[in-house]
Amino acid sequence: MITVNNLSFSYNKKQPKVIKGIDFSVDKGEIFGFLGPSGAGKTTTQRAIIGLLRGYEGSIQIMGRERSEWNNEIFERIGVAFDSPNLYIKLTAIENLELMASYYQTKPRDILKLLKRVQLYEAKDKKVESYSRGMKMRLNFIRAILHNPTLIFLDEPTAGLDPVNAKIIKDMIVELKHQGKTIFLTTHNMEVADVLCDTIAFIVDGSIPLIDSPKNLKLTYGSHKVIVEFMERQQITSREFDFQEIKHSKEFLDILQNKEIKTIHSQEATLEDIFIQITGRELS
Repeated sequence: MITVNNLSFSYNKKQPKVIKGIDFSVDKGEIFGFLGPSGAGKTTTQRAIIGLLRGYEGSIQIMGRERSEWNNEIFERIGVAFDSPNLYIKLTAIENLELMASYYQTKPRDILKLLKRVQLYEAKDKKVESYSRGMKMRLNFIRAILHNPTLIFLDEPTAGLDPVNAKIIKDMIVELKHQGKTIFLTTHNMEVADVLCDTIAFIVDGSIPLIDSPKNLKLTYGSHKVIVEFMERQQITSREFDFQEIKHSKEFLDILQNKEIKTIHSQEATLEDIFIQITGRELS
């Protein structure tokens, strides 16, 4: 769906490049995560792919065609939700969506059903200027998928949302994947990336040092240890064991057989741990 080769970009030729020769590809039906701190180049890359930034170096192919060869037809095929909602604040939610739907040749999805899904149905007739940031983010999300696009770009889709509404959006993203949609998700939220993404690209200072699945990353860079917490002398005690040694460890087997086990945890690294390990930078 997306193939990027040696992509570079600078906002000003006299300034250093914001994107520095990056390569990656996104398969059909995949949730591809761009994970990095603010200012790393996530949004710039996304804008170049969408076509909002011209004058890039390298190649961007979308659905088999170079980005520069696409005309406005591409906007029938893609949906975009940036982290700063771009809505008509003097219009109601219904009016916003009906107006957006009129821009496309494709018949829109059921507007009222979408509003109910993101818990905006009761506020559908209120002007968007009265909405909280979280409400605007939810409206912005359904605006991006209203015309049933094949390729969806989401920039920090759960930013500003409480846990309940964040879960609704994450569930809908997974449903879109199951419908065969391809999703390009930019975020610095490692929990969102870990839960949703099939593949993650770490980006920092305009470069991509690592691309892999969340599972492979955690297996590769995590500590191969297991910690057992158990009751001993009326208090919780813990012991750490190497994965490769536990099957031969008499102490480990004795604890399992004779102690009251409270927890057993493998020492799996978080994506943020791995990002810091690889790049020396924090995500926030």
